[in-house]
Amino acid sequence: MSERKVLTKYYPPDFDPSAITRVPKHLRKTGPKVITVRLMAPFSMKCDKCGEFIYKGRKFNARKETTSEKYFSIPIYRFYIRCTRCSGEITFVTDPKNMDYRAERGAKRNFEPWRDASQVPNHDETEQEILDRLEREEGEEVEQEERDKMAELEEKMLDSKREMAIADALDEIRTRNARMERTEALGEEGTLTALERVRDQKDEEALRVEREIEEAARKAFMTEDGVRVKRLVDDDAEEDHKTATAAGAKPASSSSSSSSSTMKPPGDQPAPSFARVKKAKKPLANSLGIKKKAKPSLV
Repeated sequence: MSERKVLTKYYPPDFDPSAITRVPKHLRKTGPKVITVRLMAPFSMKCDKCGEFIYKGRKFNARKETTSEKYFSIPIYRFYIRCTRCSGEITFVTDPKNMDYRAERGAKRNFEPWRDASQVPNHDETEQEILDRLEREEGEEVEQEERDKMAELEEKMLDSKREMAIADALDEIRTRNARMERTEALGEEGTLTALERVRDQKDEEALRVEREIEEAARKAFMTEDGVRVKRLVDDDAEEDHKTATAAGAKPASSSSSSSSSTMKPPGDQPAPSFARVKKAKKPLANSLGIKKKAKPSLV
């Protein structure tokens, strides 16, 4: 077996290095570059010469050619294949606009109902309309990303709140467990002492709340200067009070004599009446402060 990597090569005795010439650049072939590639038929087609059907996916040794046409700076390539029956030349090119291939010469593409142009959305758009639609879709994508960021932030806030609630619940459980452990360690007497301490704390808290309520009530009836607010008595109530005071200021002798003279046996006294007594209303003119002028006498 010969070695794969050798440093020296064999040159025959009749080797002439001058026979190896390099073609100058100006003498080289010009035009589109053509290379041989191995590909599969991108769609099913029918040969125009012999009517042979070539199914999609059949392999060919094709020649690939770069054309001068471009679609938005995307080069368009042309492929040359031969019919498997009549060896007729068939060409098709790439279609970047529709992301597909297009039959060009030598064969006809079979009809595919799912590729009907009338059913494809935006099939009759111009280039400007396509650009506008792409810009609009890009703006919608950016807006959706911003909305997703806000939703992600809200989700993080909810997660943090949930974690805080869980931490508080765990702290409460730990505190309760520690209290129960202390109670078990102290025994029955320690439990009673702890209960009394808790009861005293509750009583102190109730007293403190009661003092705060009393202080608030006292401040509610005090002015800013510390003067206690007194209740104002109505005029009618004041007049009734004066009348009752004057009636009760009679001499004791007269009251005693009248009481003795008017005193009757308990059986002869009439039953008390609870009927409502209507007071005489004051004239409206007096309440409004209107003074009537005296009529002049004719004498």
